[in-house]
Amino acid sequence: MPGLAATADTSRVEAPVTMKAYLMCAFASFGGIFFGYDIGYIGSVFGMPFFIHTFTGLPYPPTNPTPAQAAAFAISPSNTSLITSILSAGTFFGALIAGDCADFFGRRTTIIGGCFIFIVGIILQTASTTVGLLSGGRFISGLGVGFESAIVILYMSEIAPKKVRGALVAGYQFCITIGILLASCVDYGTQNRLDSGSYRIPIAIQFLWALILGGGIATLPESPRYWVKRGKTEKAINALASLRGQPHNSEYIQAEIAEIIANHEYELQVVPQGGYFSSWANCFKGSLWHQQSNLRRTILGTSLQMMQQWTGVNFIFYFGTRFFIQLGTIKNPFLISLITTLVNVCSTPISFWTIERFG
Repeated sequence: MPGLAATADTSRVEAPVTMKAYLMCAFASFGGIFFGYDIGYIGSVFGMPFFIHTFTGLPYPPTNPTPAQAAAFAISPSNTSLITSILSAGTFFGALIAGDCADFFGRRTTIIGGCFIFIVGIILQTASTTVGLLSGGRFISGLGVGFESAIVILYMSEIAPKKVRGALVAGYQFCITIGILLASCVDYGTQNRLDSGSYRIPIAIQFLWALILGGGIATLPESPRYWVKRGKTEKAINALASLRGQPHNSEYIQAEIAEIIANHEYELQVVPQGGYFSSWANCFKGSLWHQQSNLRRTILGTSLQMMQQWTGVNFIFYFGTRFFIQLGTIKNPFLISLITTLVNVCSTPISFWTIERFG
């Protein structure tokens, strides 16, 4: 494009951060609530009497059951494991597919598509009265969650101004904890219902999160970096001007789009170009002992996520309520589960401060 030159000048001034930019990126952070709620609702549902009765056929225990009677009135461990873990299986495959979809169809289109897939899964879960249909619905929902968890954070990082990019990505994590808390609150409110609303209401509320996220993303422009990767610079400029609230010929827009182009050209130079499988193979090239190798970066990134899962906190979210019930010493297991999610929300901002203060 005439008059447009790539630059590596890091001292340039970005366009002023407008309220529109904050609102758009904060809205994209809503994907965190979408993800967190889906994690949080199932744990307490496992402890709901009507859910157990419907999915196992077991008769309700007496008003004051013995410890043995209370322990026997439960979803079997194998079914509990299946219903819980199959969501993660769907998320795994969804995240793998989402990256390629985002590069081919665009970040915005992929997020909206993930919302539609998620809604299909929610319909199946809401209609379910058997473990098979519930598990199938959770697998399909997991595909949608995989799309969102992989691409929403990518989309946010690409559209957010540099000044607020780190804060917005941290806000996404905070929204995940809020989603888990909201799920616990809804479960706490429906736990004593002796009808299908006890578990269908917590499941069906997820329609709202998907509609808000998908509908809102539909009003936002595509990522300028995606258009640059597709060689459509004019569309990239239009998208960036919309995001920054600046005219197309603004110096701010021209400088930022030039930087995006420069980064893309640099990636093309340093990353070997090839077919589909070679692009995946590039993630595992290099020596584990070399700091700049792709293999080291891949292992570091995946290991951080894996170790976070190994802390055991997901046990509380997925099985906490049932565990507290089986202890037989806690009067209100649902309340204790809600408190643990509240602690999770309140401790997250402390971690943000710690990172900023100590690194």
